Amino acid sequence: MYEGVNASEGIGIGTVVVAVEPDLSFEPHSVEDTDAEKARYKAALDVFCEKTQAQADRMKVTVGENEAEIMSGHIMLAQDPGLVDGISTAIDGGMCAEQALVETATMFENMFLSMDDEMFRLRAADIADIRTGILAELLGREVVDLSVLPAGSIVVVHDLTPSMTATIDKENVAGIVTEVGGRTSHSAIIARALEIPAVLSVPNACGALLNGMTAVVDGINGHVIPDPDEAMLSDYRERAEAFAAEKRALEAYRGKPTVTADGDKKTLACNIGNPEDAKGAVDHDCEAIGLFRSEFLFMDATSLPSEEEQFEAYRKVAVTLKGAPVIIRTLDVGGDKEIPYMKLQKEENPFMGYRAVRYCLDNPDEYKVQLRALLRASAFGDIKIMVPLVTCVEELRQVKELVEQCKTELREEGYKFDENIEVGIMMETAAAANIADILAKEAAFFSIGTNDLTGYTMASDRGNDKVAYLYSWYYPAVLRAIKNIIVNGVKEGIMVGMCGEAAADPLLTPLLISWGMEEFSVSAPSVLKTRKAISQWSKADADALEAEVMQLTTAEEVKAALEGAAR
Repeated sequence: MYEGVNASEGIGIGTVVVAVEPDLSFEPHSVEDTDAEKARYKAALDVFCEKTQAQADRMKVTVGENEAEIMSGHIMLAQDPGLVDGISTAIDGGMCAEQALVETATMFENMFLSMDDEMFRLRAADIADIRTGILAELLGREVVDLSVLPAGSIVVVHDLTPSMTATIDKENVAGIVTEVGGRTSHSAIIARALEIPAVLSVPNACGALLNGMTAVVDGINGHVIPDPDEAMLSDYRERAEAFAAEKRALEAYRGKPTVTADGDKKTLACNIGNPEDAKGAVDHDCEAIGLFRSEFLFMDATSLPSEEEQFEAYRKVAVTLKGAPVIIRTLDVGGDKEIPYMKLQKEENPFMGYRAVRYCLDNPDEYKVQLRALLRASAFGDIKIMVPLVTCVEELRQVKELVEQCKTELREEGYKFDENIEVGIMMETAAAANIADILAKEAAFFSIGTNDLTGYTMASDRGNDKVAYLYSWYYPAVLRAIKNIIVNGVKEGIMVGMCGEAAADPLLTPLLISWGMEEFSVSAPSVLKTRKAISQWSKADADALEAEVMQLTTAEEVKAALEGAAR
C-alpha cells in the first residue's frame, strides 16, 4: 500500500495507465533575428491560448463554469504583460524563444513558490503548466492527452496539471494518482468537481504502479493499493457502495436550514478567492460568503487595481449572493508575496513582519482606494469589511477612522453606500486571542482564521516537515485560544465565525457549538457535510463533550476523545 494526500474523496477501482509526459528538452542557442524569434514565440502563444480556450469551453459543459475559469485564468496569465515583456526582453538580449520562456516563467514560478499564502502558491503550478504548454508548441511536441483512455482507467502521472485534467473523460477515469500536489491545488479542485477519487503526492508512483496493473485509489484515506487480492477487492467494493450511499444521503440536507439538533440556527458560509467562485458557492447551497480573499485583484495586476476595478469585483459577489452576507478581507500581503509594483522589501521573517494591516495602515492612500470600493459595493448587498492580522486595538481603530474618512468623501461625491457597514477582525494571532475581550468591544464581528492562529499559537510552520507535527488545532493551547475568542465575542453580542480549515472538521463541530459560534465558513464541497455535522449535536450534548475534552492535556488525547464521540 502507498500513502499520499486524499485530494478527492471516493473509492476508485480500475486498471493503471501511466501517462508519459513529453520530452521537452532543447539546446539553448543565441539568435540574431530577434524580431523573427519574437514572432515565433507569439505564434506559439496564440496556438496555446486557442487550445486552452477550447479546453475551457469544453469544461464549461463537462465540469462547470467555475472550474472552466481555471483554464481561462491560464490564458490571462500567459498573456500577462509582466511575463510577456520579460520573455520579449530576454529574446532582445539574444536568447532563443524556448530559453527566454523557461527562464522567465521559472523566475515567476519561484517567486510564487516562496510565498506562504496558498492562493499565491497555486499560481506557481499554473505558471509551470503554462510553460509546459507553450514550450510544447515551440518544440512541436504533444502534451499528455487524457481524453482517449479506456474505461476504468486509473491515471498515474507525475503531476496532473489543470490542462491535463481539462481533457479527462470523466466516464472512463476511475481514479487519479500523482507524485506531487496537494488538496488545494487547481488539479485537486477540478478532480473534486469531476468527482474522481484522487490521491496525490505518492512518492515514485510512476515507477511503482505499472501499466495494466489493477489498483484501488482510496481518496477517503489517501491510500493506493496495487494488485489487491479478491478479499481486498470485495472490501473496497463495499466501501465504494457505502461512500456513494452516504453522498446520496447528504443531498437530503440541500435547501435545508443549518440548525443544531435542538434547533439553534447557524450560518453556513463559503470561502472564495475570486468573484467567479461565488456562483459555485451558491450552487453548493451556502448561505453567505464568510471569507472573500481580495488578494487576487492585486496579484493578477501590474499596478495597483483602480477603485473601479475593485468596486466591480466586490459588487459582482454582492449581487451573486442576492443580499446574503459577504465578508471581504482587505489586502493581506507581506514580504513573502513579491508583488513588484508594491516594492515590498524581502524580510528574514515575513510572517511576523511588514504585512497585512500593518502595510495597509502605512500606505493609507492605497488602502483608501480599497475601502472606498468596498463601501460603494455595499450599496448592492450586505458587504462586511474584515481586517487581517490584527494584534492590538489601535490597528482596528485606525482602520475604522479611515473608513469614516472614506464615507465623508463618498457622501460629498454623491455615492450611495451602507452607512452602517460592519468592520470586523480576522482573529488569527495569539495576541488577538489574548485580548478578545477588548477587541470584542470595538469590532462588529470576529472570524477565526484557524490556519494562521494554529501556526502562530504553536510557533509551527506547517510547511516545515521538522515541526509540522505541532501544527494541529487539537492542541489545548489552540483550543483555549479559539474558546476565548468565541466566548468573549458572544458575551459582547457580536457575530463570531470561523473561516479556517477547522470550520469543516466534524470532530471540532461540537466544541464550536458548545462555545456558541454562529458562522461556519468552509470550502464549497464541504457545505452539505458540515450542515449534517451541525445537525447531529444539541447544545447539551456538545457541552458535556466540551467539559470532558477541555480537561485533557495533549493533542493526541483530545483527538482520540473527539473521534470516540464522533457521530
